[in-house]
Amino acid sequence: MTAKISLGIDPEELASCVACGLCLPHCPTFRVTGEEWASPRGRISAMRQVQDHGMAVDEAFLASMDSCVQCRGCEPACPSGVPFGSMMEATQAELARRRRVDWRRWGFRVLGHRRLLNLLSRGLAVVQRLRLVPSKRLGLPKIPLAQERLRTTGDDVWLFTGCVMDAWQRSTHAAVKRVVESAGAGVALPGPGAACCGALSLHAGLEDHAHALAARTMKALEGSAPILVDSAGCGAVLKEYGKHLGTPEAVAFSERVQDVHEWLATHADQLPSAGNRDEDFTVAVHDPCHLRHVQRTHQPVAEVLARYATVVTLDDEGLCCGAGGAYAAMQPELAKSIGERKLEAIDRSGANIVASANPGCTIHLANAGVAVRHPLEIVDEVLTHDR
Repeated sequence: MTAKISLGIDPEELASCVACGLCLPHCPTFRVTGEEWASPRGRISAMRQVQDHGMAVDEAFLASMDSCVQCRGCEPACPSGVPFGSMMEATQAELARRRRVDWRRWGFRVLGHRRLLNLLSRGLAVVQRLRLVPSKRLGLPKIPLAQERLRTTGDDVWLFTGCVMDAWQRSTHAAVKRVVESAGAGVALPGPGAACCGALSLHAGLEDHAHALAARTMKALEGSAPILVDSAGCGAVLKEYGKHLGTPEAVAFSERVQDVHEWLATHADQLPSAGNRDEDFTVAVHDPCHLRHVQRTHQPVAEVLARYATVVTLDDEGLCCGAGGAYAAMQPELAKSIGERKLEAIDRSGANIVASANPGCTIHLANAGVAVRHPLEIVDEVLTHDR
């Protein structure tokens, strides 16, 4: 790819970075490479060269953009409020339009079709049992052959179930649903129209597909009830539908979205108390990037968990684990290097188990040998034991 292009980035956004470097310690790819091209500052400089000065989009530019895990850890650290996430999304959208071959354009379309995804997932589960696929090398979890059926129990709240998580980790949804119901709420489940939030498509630059999925999801979750999300990545995108679609309906929809821990923290008085808690049971909380840096509502995870376990905070200031949605599959070496820093922080914590409120993080950490669960799976186990 050598053509000169406009990246479609707002010029004011592009000019907002003053290259102060305060973002550098918070960028996982810069921390593992030490290279300017792998930093937010370096990537923004390259974007300027392309958009403002006509620099050709070459392999070095593509490598710089594609190596970004899109954790957005640089945003809270930036004193100028540089919206790096939206700049990356605009860049990836333009690059996606110009790539002639991109498997993600076709692969991600499956995510919006629940029955097809479930069928393919069951086939992959069979292949795994026959040991015909290198699951660990591909970053895959053990996919279940069968899934329990979830049933609506009321209309107080919606539980967004999504695509890959519903196909591979529905037991997590079941645990989350039981915890929410234990707080006295009836839980409604969306139909196939809300089969995918569009997060993976958006991060890959497949803007039109992401917007189409967003429109379907909004239609499937009509009404005024809160929309609870147990996947940090999905929640971040659902909360930004207003920004991405730019309609009053999308803004109103996004205002209804809450991370499930965010909702539970405001209903803590309705949650059952723990019985005889094991004081030796220590949980380290890994904050998913899209919960900490995008939604900026990671504290409720520890608040809810602390009612049922001894909680410790990792000392890495929320550094990314390297999962990044499809990032670990696309950039395995960088993802592994990023993850090593997380593993060191986990080792220092002395915790028995790690809690992470994002499916990609749990899969990535589990493949690295970490005992990791969704926070509400841990809560559900405590409550089930006490019943």
